[in-house]
Amino acid sequence: MDQNAEILKKAISGSLKIIEQDREKEIISRRFGLTGRKETLEQIGEMLSITRERVRQLEKAILIRLQITAEENQIPELNAAEKLLIRNLTEMGRIARVSALADKIYGRKATNREQTGIFFIATFSKNLTIIDENDKYFASVGIADYGNSLEVRTKVDEIVKLIKANKEPMTLDELDEKLNYEHPDYIKAMASISKLLAHLNDRWGLAKWPSVNPKNIRDKIYVILETKKEPMHFSDIAKEIKESNFKRKNVTVQAIHNELIKDARFILIGRGIYALASWGYKKGTIADIIRLILEKSEKPLTREEIVKQVLHMRKVKETTILLNLQNKKLFKKVDKNLYTLA
Repeated sequence: MDQNAEILKKAISGSLKIIEQDREKEIISRRFGLTGRKETLEQIGEMLSITRERVRQLEKAILIRLQITAEENQIPELNAAEKLLIRNLTEMGRIARVSALADKIYGRKATNREQTGIFFIATFSKNLTIIDENDKYFASVGIADYGNSLEVRTKVDEIVKLIKANKEPMTLDELDEKLNYEHPDYIKAMASISKLLAHLNDRWGLAKWPSVNPKNIRDKIYVILETKKEPMHFSDIAKEIKESNFKRKNVTVQAIHNELIKDARFILIGRGIYALASWGYKKGTIADIIRLILEKSEKPLTREEIVKQVLHMRKVKETTILLNLQNKKLFKKVDKNLYTLA
């Protein structure tokens, strides 16, 4: 067996030896999922023919007993496990989701049982602190010297509040400038345990923001264009999505093209080339663009001026612009080389 796995196994079995009564040992094992899946207070109460509240009272009493025993150094196997967890947490920014910590320690995707074993040890360890999972936080373990559960949650809430007030994603360096912590890695670690935050391309934002947590093809297209900051052909967009860090990136070129056509955020500016409307591009044909340019102008424009302005908004050949300019129903020549609206 792997050395790390052996250390954690001994710490768990050594801790359980402290619990003398079989019923209490059963309650803890089932509540933490040490022998299988985690069970609720109701499920355990029904199995043991006791009330949900009685199960909760017994669980609390057992954990207090384990905590006192650990503080008195009466669980010798626990010391090696604590050192192992703290060493890995130090490398991960002082705090981490249980799932990420377990994966790192085991060197692979850890099982639920392996994850809950780590959380069990951390629950009564004097040198570790835990964050219980709820709607705002992932189940996490941190080094106690850097804050108890309340202090950690307060820090995480502060990061969420800062990003929300900024109204757009922020880099770790930008967060570091606004916060007073020892290193950006600590900010990253705390942000990682929040269910309200997400990150993409080193930028952190609210999990509901498509720019950091794209959930459909259109959002992913938007992120690609926003990241590249230049117009792209739809086939190149499809390629970028396939090579990205998105969770689901198996898309077809045709699907990308279909979504580009439907969404007002994307503007066709050339043959298969799309840009973001937020960059100042407008929908319409070449004739529509010429008309907009002449409407904004206070005087007639030369052919060269019109071509130059159209090329800022469309990737087309110069001859295409000149052909559209010959439409006498829309445009008229007022001098040898000056044009205005008809």
